[in-house]
Order: sequence, then C-alpha cells, then structure tokens
Amino acid sequence: MTIKEIRQISELTQEEFAKKYEIPVSTIKGWESSTTSSRYRECPPYVLKLLERVVKEDYKES
Repeated sequence: MTIKEIRQISELTQEEFAKKYEIPVSTIKGWESSTTSSRYRECPPYVLKLLERVVKEDYKES
C-alpha cells in the first residue's frame, strides 16, 4: 500500500493528514510525488506499516 492509498482511506487532504499525524506537509508531498520528480522521497517501509495500521484503526468502517 502506498502513502497516498493510506491517506485516501482517511479521506483527508495532504495538509489535513500531515496535521493529524504530525508529519510535515512537504514530507507527505514528497512521498506522494512521482519517482521522476525532483521532490520525490521514498517513504520508509516501517513508516508505511505504522501509518497503515493507525489510519485503518482511526477510520474503521462501522
């Protein structure tokens, strides 16, 4: 799962997601950029796993 897919579970904008999870918005934008973009940054695998778990827990389908 990508950071964008994880963020889409929450239905938050990049700015809202960054604020809620205390991640700089520039970092979120870098993680979601195309690999050919100069702003691209790879999200560490452990961060993806942790965010996926937390976001799924925070936004459980009732």
